[in-house]
Amino acid sequence: MTRTPAPPTSTATHVPLVDPVAQHAPLMDAFRDAFERVLSSGAFILGQEVDAFERELADFVGVRHAIGVSSGTDALTLAMLALDIKPRDEVITTPFTWFSSASTIARLGAVPVFIDIHPRTFNIDARMIEGAITDRTKALLPVHLFGLPANMPEITRIADDHGLPVIADCAQAIGASVDGKSVGSIGKLGCFSFYPTKNLSGLGDGGAVTTNDDELAESVRYLRNHGTRDGVTFERLGGNFRMDSLYAALLRLKLPHLPAYNEARKRLAARYHRLLEDTPVITPFEAPERDHTFHQYTIRVRSNVREPLRAHLAAEGIASKVYYPKPMHLQPCFANLGYEPGQFPEAEAASEQVLSIPIFPEMTRDQQDAVVRAVRDVFDGD
Repeated sequence: MTRTPAPPTSTATHVPLVDPVAQHAPLMDAFRDAFERVLSSGAFILGQEVDAFERELADFVGVRHAIGVSSGTDALTLAMLALDIKPRDEVITTPFTWFSSASTIARLGAVPVFIDIHPRTFNIDARMIEGAITDRTKALLPVHLFGLPANMPEITRIADDHGLPVIADCAQAIGASVDGKSVGSIGKLGCFSFYPTKNLSGLGDGGAVTTNDDELAESVRYLRNHGTRDGVTFERLGGNFRMDSLYAALLRLKLPHLPAYNEARKRLAARYHRLLEDTPVITPFEAPERDHTFHQYTIRVRSNVREPLRAHLAAEGIASKVYYPKPMHLQPCFANLGYEPGQFPEAEAASEQVLSIPIFPEMTRDQQDAVVRAVRDVFDGD
């Protein structure tokens, strides 16, 4: 039986899910210099800072093109606009993800077609993709969830066999790789987010689209600017999806630190693995060919234990969060798609059992020890 934990001690340690203040403190002088540089330039949208960031990001990802945009959500929208996804077209994706992965499909009038997840990886189950392909399928949209790449060798094989492009949602996995190839370079288009909680975190909303396809890159560039190349002639209906210069300047300062940030996350994850291995907690999946960057450290526990565990963590001053408590096929806005409870049992089970606990590069050993003690408190005696 799961033990009822003792009341919290008065020395409870506050442990956030993420600590941007700690990460930014060493960079404050450089941030100020960047702000003054952009302010004195008079160029506040796109411009040289965005151009430079795009070159540096493309080099980091290993692609010919990176296009800075206004958010990760807008990156997905632009990728589908560039591929000319139309109303009633179908895009295959996962029901266990953040809302944007599915909502961007629906916003274009296309149809998100959900298939279940692999129970161990939480990513789309590649074995089920071919059975969902129809003559209306126009793209595959896997998500690299929590920092773990999806099964891209199998997904790209299926896509190639059927002549379909792959739009990879890389929002949670910048720096991750599959067989040595960086996410964002595998598939036709990669979509990134630099939301403040991401591994490469901006000071506000921002994102990017990556590709090796010259024509698609050109399409994304003018579609992010209302669908015009020259400001006079509007070839297609795009949008205002541009990146700000200051945002790009600050990301340029952080991008060289990203490998170290990700390595710190991996060290913390390895330590969590060791310290929790003799508990009923199921720790995140890893595979030698898939480099995990641990955007979240998401454990799995019995559904009747999750809420008591969350409550005890909170009582000890430890943040936690459920990503995601309701899968996409059960969201009210997708009721018109006709999916029913029980249709995707693995996604539904994960929604009832997952819990993300703190992990961030600046996390101290004392903070991690406090998290582990609180988790073990709940399971002692099992």
